[in-house]
Amino acid sequence: MSGIGHACVWRAGAGRAVAIPVLLFSLAAIGSAAAAEPGKSASKRVLMLDEITVTTTGIGTPRATHIGNISKIDGDDVDFIRPAQPAEALNRLPGVNIQQGSGAEHLTAIRSPVLTSGAGAGSFLFLEDGVPMRAAGFANVNALMEAMDQVSGGIEVVRGPGGARYGSNAEHGLINFLSRPPAPGGDGELSVWGGSNDSLSITGTASTTLRGEGLSTHGIRASFASIRDGGFRFSSGLDQQKGRLRYDFEMPGTRVQTTFTAVNTNQETAGFVNGYKSYEDRARFKTNPNPDAYRDAWAVRAAVRVERDLTDDLMLVLTPYARKNGMKFLMHFLPGTPTETNSHWSGGLLSSLIADLDGGHRLIFGFDSEYTDGSLTEIQDGPTVFTVPQGVHYDYNVKALVLAPYIHSEWRLTPATTFTAGLRFEYTRYDYDNQTANNDFGRFRRIPDRTDSFADVTPKIGLLHRFTDAVTGYVNIARGARAPQTTDLYRLQTFQVPGEAKSEKLDSIELGARGDWRGIAYETNVFYMEKSNYYFRDADGFNVSNGKTRHAGIEVELATPLGAGFDIAASATYARHTYAFDNVTPSETIRDGDDVDTAPRTLGNMRLGYAFAAGAGRAELEWVHMGDYWMDAGNTVKYDGHDLFNIRLDYALSEHVSVFGKATNLFNRRYAARADVGFLGARYFPGDDRGVSVGASLRF
Repeated sequence: MSGIGHACVWRAGAGRAVAIPVLLFSLAAIGSAAAAEPGKSASKRVLMLDEITVTTTGIGTPRATHIGNISKIDGDDVDFIRPAQPAEALNRLPGVNIQQGSGAEHLTAIRSPVLTSGAGAGSFLFLEDGVPMRAAGFANVNALMEAMDQVSGGIEVVRGPGGARYGSNAEHGLINFLSRPPAPGGDGELSVWGGSNDSLSITGTASTTLRGEGLSTHGIRASFASIRDGGFRFSSGLDQQKGRLRYDFEMPGTRVQTTFTAVNTNQETAGFVNGYKSYEDRARFKTNPNPDAYRDAWAVRAAVRVERDLTDDLMLVLTPYARKNGMKFLMHFLPGTPTETNSHWSGGLLSSLIADLDGGHRLIFGFDSEYTDGSLTEIQDGPTVFTVPQGVHYDYNVKALVLAPYIHSEWRLTPATTFTAGLRFEYTRYDYDNQTANNDFGRFRRIPDRTDSFADVTPKIGLLHRFTDAVTGYVNIARGARAPQTTDLYRLQTFQVPGEAKSEKLDSIELGARGDWRGIAYETNVFYMEKSNYYFRDADGFNVSNGKTRHAGIEVELATPLGAGFDIAASATYARHTYAFDNVTPSETIRDGDDVDTAPRTLGNMRLGYAFAAGAGRAELEWVHMGDYWMDAGNTVKYDGHDLFNIRLDYALSEHVSVFGKATNLFNRRYAARADVGFLGARYFPGDDRGVSVGASLRF
């Protein structure tokens, strides 16, 4: 830990039980006496049921009337959290569990276990302003490293199948990162902060608006982020650079939004620490068994959304987009530590015709199309390890075409009742071209050129009823599906048959309610899902193509003011994710009813906040709960879970200058950010020590 971390943290010990309330009430006293002018208004940290969401229909919908679950972290929340990685913000939401690895590496769970490999890459859809950040079939299990969340207009999350507008990858859920629009009068902000582990981050954004000829307006915003983290483990660290340009144009009957985003990542990776509960060993948790591991990645993407009012009740929306990315990394988690290099470029068009009918009904007719050209190599320079030989494991290209017509409809049955129905058909075709020998090479099966196609139909129906002005209930029945990832199909191993991977299907039902009860804003739901054709890798390192799982649980999100400037917000999840089939291998026995590995039954997040007088700032204490979970599919090794506490402060010294800071892992708890079982047994990504960062913002 760097000097700033040692100088600014609390000592763990007998006084920890009283330190937090004393600190919060001290901040309250400071706020009451403060005479500073308010700067950027502090977020209210309440569950805003009247806030506008855009993810489901593509146009503004109040959250209160959204048919199905949706959570939102608005731009002010993101500014206050100042996440070192997106997980720090997203894990505040129910049903979401992003497990952080080394640097920018992570694995995702949304109403699911934490999934890996092709399942982890393909089961979730990551969007920027409604446009997928990666091509279907070429997803990245570390997809959040390509998001620009540091300067954001907000983040919206849908748990479970994503509806008719979204196809492959919107199976267990989706995350939509919203770019920040230009401010009507223009604005600018520059923030700098640093802290433990020689971390240093700089973010900036500025916008202007211009009046054009007639009634037209032009707005432009430029944003950037530079992130450096020296890493708390030996020979580790992260450098990222992100930038975005957004241009908005509006004239009567026409609205255009153009975005261009570029992200670069250079990471020195720390690998797993092996050995049962090795993360608790202070002599080992900062070590790095893979000091040569690295990950270098880049991505650029551009999209233009054009909305044209054809009549008062009919709107055409066209969104052409293009993107290109590449990545090279050492596969430190596999025997022989081969190097993978992958890239793809893609382009497509999202199109929809939105018709508002008499009586409050709405129809959306859409057609999405996408073409992708990608490649992958896996080469081991080191010596042969067991059945993992030195040399070229894989070298192939894949061209992909996706065509997807859909319809989404909303019917106002009564003033208080809305029925929705949607249907999407998605056709996916892969043309695979092997660039190396067609044979088995050690444990790797390199197959001849072939073509594979998939056709998936995903229906959805839902019903929403407003019982009173304070209570709304809904029910959703939906199917999610995803065509196999290209790595599922063409990165085979011996004993596997080409073409055995099928489209995964997830059938879901959820019942939910949202509203306000005695000043407590809430949203809660219960869900049940069944998944077939689950494609995963077993303990012997071979892919299973016919897995089945069940998922059931309850999720709660609530917030309320407490008075005297204090407020509280929380999310909680209880869920069981279980196997629904048997799979016996020499190394592992999976039985129907066993918990899926890395599927904690309980997740929780609670924030106690205080708003300073006159909107001058905010302080917040956060409790993060991770329940215990099985580390292996055979349910033989368990991680005990953990509870962490963080504190944040943001305070305006004047209209133009604010200072802020945060302390994480206040009680210096030894914990694992990720725990599983590999070829050498139990292994962990240890969590960091107590740490501190401080910074300042200049607004102009």
